[in-house]
Amino acid sequence: MARAVFLVCLLSILMLVPTGLAQGLGVNWGSMGSHSLPPKNVVQMLKDNGIKKVKLFDAEPDTMDALAGSGMQVMVGIPNEKLEKLADSYKEAQEWVKQNVTKYLHDGGVNIRYVAVGNEPYLTSYNGTYVKTTYPALKNIQKALDEAGYGGKVKATVPFNADVYESSSNKPSDGRFRKDIKNNIVEILRLLNDNRTPFVVNIYPFLSLYQSSDFPKEFAFFEGGSEPVKDNNIEYKNVFDANCDTLISALKKVGFGNLDIIIGEVGWPTDGDINANGKMAKKFYDGLLKKLATEDGTPLRKKKLEVYLFGLFDENQKSIAPGDFERHWGIFRYDGQPKFLMDLSGKGQGNNLLKGVQGVQYLDQQWCVLKSDVRNLSNTQPEVGYACSMSDCTSLGVGRSCDLDQHGNVSYAFNAYFQNKDQDVRACDFNGMANIVKQNASSGDCLFPIQILNAGVRPELSIFAGLFLILMSFFTLM
Repeated sequence: MARAVFLVCLLSILMLVPTGLAQGLGVNWGSMGSHSLPPKNVVQMLKDNGIKKVKLFDAEPDTMDALAGSGMQVMVGIPNEKLEKLADSYKEAQEWVKQNVTKYLHDGGVNIRYVAVGNEPYLTSYNGTYVKTTYPALKNIQKALDEAGYGGKVKATVPFNADVYESSSNKPSDGRFRKDIKNNIVEILRLLNDNRTPFVVNIYPFLSLYQSSDFPKEFAFFEGGSEPVKDNNIEYKNVFDANCDTLISALKKVGFGNLDIIIGEVGWPTDGDINANGKMAKKFYDGLLKKLATEDGTPLRKKKLEVYLFGLFDENQKSIAPGDFERHWGIFRYDGQPKFLMDLSGKGQGNNLLKGVQGVQYLDQQWCVLKSDVRNLSNTQPEVGYACSMSDCTSLGVGRSCDLDQHGNVSYAFNAYFQNKDQDVRACDFNGMANIVKQNASSGDCLFPIQILNAGVRPELSIFAGLFLILMSFFTLM
């Protein structure tokens, strides 16, 4: 009897412990939110969920310090705007490596494995801005890594968007690199191959659906609910496999068919478009994680895939030029809380709620809303336009999480601005049409968020700074 009780207790404990991720799984940790979570708390959350690989878009010191000693494999990033300097000056590359790689490679430091030189620099919408600087920047960074003695452990690569290759027939076997950048790509591929470095590509099935009303919806998922694409003796049942194999075909055509591949970004947004919601995101991730767990790879490459989910958190300052969904890629909300159930193992071990970030500090439980006695709502339009331009209103609209009436839309916009301004009472006026309330203004699935305390800003320091400014103003008047 005692033994049985012990086994039940042991089983219960094991069920609370992360049971292992799908092989090769990592996450993208972006930093384009107006209010950041404490990096150390985020790292602990990653540990709590068993996540051991992280891809960054920079090498921000607080984030790097938080990752020190964690053992997580890290890909640090270099923003596109730095490529020109790094391309023009080897000394700049040496200094960058010294400050952002060498500094952290010590006992108890950061387990840096890759340096991502730029981010999707050959994207067609950039109109060739970074085409001439990417390769020399990559070459200089790799040379600097080699010179520093880390070239065997830390590899420099370039994360590309999947638009660098195409297929005239939409069949993977006809995949080839775009003509306008083919020579540049081959130059990069040669360097990657010489250094035994993977090719990194970002693949987004959601965008295939978003960009074409004729795209078969189920082909974006992994359940085989649409007509397969037949290519020679292969049937492709989802766009992810088809996209990966289009790349492999393109690599073969230029002589690098055996180069390793990392999927640098893949995910599904949860708001900002009619096809962006939690239900569809969960469906996508469930299928992807099950696929990764099999370690079967794709039809043209039957091997384990290394994949980084995009992304970790919603980021309310991302550009919405591609679409409003850009601010809603996170598997966690802005405050580090999970959006939906996920089985990260992909092995059907039950849908578990991801463990959220602990120790998050929120501002006061109060909201800024449109006064109930405002009747002429046309007067609110300029105020709403201003509020949304200075905050994030991408959840508003038909088919989105906040499909509200006009009064609700105005209140949402007012509150978004108020919270973004850290609940400054002066940010809830709007020509006398708004007021602060203590009752939660959220409606159904529409969350009226309460902002978090920005990481690194301690309340006592904010108070001190405020008193200092008051005193300075007083002495100025004297």
